[in-house]
Amino acid sequence: MNFRILLVLPLLLLTPALVQAQTDPKATALQNLETALTNAKAKVALNEHKLVVADSLITAGTKLIAESKTETKTIDADSKKLEKQYAASQKPLTKLSTSKDKAEATKAKADLKALTLQYKTDSKAIEARIKDATKMSTTGNAALTKGKAAKQSVQDALKTSQASLKTVQAKYDAASGAGENTNTKGKAKK
Repeated sequence: MNFRILLVLPLLLLTPALVQAQTDPKATALQNLETALTNAKAKVALNEHKLVVADSLITAGTKLIAESKTETKTIDADSKKLEKQYAASQKPLTKLSTSKDKAEATKAKADLKALTLQYKTDSKAIEARIKDATKMSTTGNAALTKGKAAKQSVQDALKTSQASLKTVQAKYDAASGAGENTNTKGKAKK
């Protein structure tokens, strides 16, 4: 009697394992397809986010370039205005500095020096503004170039990842649809 139990016991223990092993590949394949589908969706989302970042770089670069151009125009206008004011103020002082009255000539020379010093200070301020506007333009151009390059590569990657997502989605739908059909048929037979 013990001998029969020993022969039947392994059969009874192995039967559930064999049944489970037969259903496992389908479940494992479906699980693998779910994982692949999740990864493909994540890749598409990542590429869409990168596309948004590239678009924002392009927008920021364009904005900086536009601001730089308007600032440069303003600086040019201020520079011309400064030149005209200096020329208008310098002319009478130069005439007075050559005057025969020594006190008047000395005062005119001192005023001319002060005017020249003020002009140089104002010119340096304008040069600093020009430097800032140029830096802004350079930064804008760099951002625009970087954004355009990134956008092109991300668009290509997005197309690839969307195609991959469609393929994986079709495989998953086919596998899950096939699994549902066999389950329905199996239930109908019982």
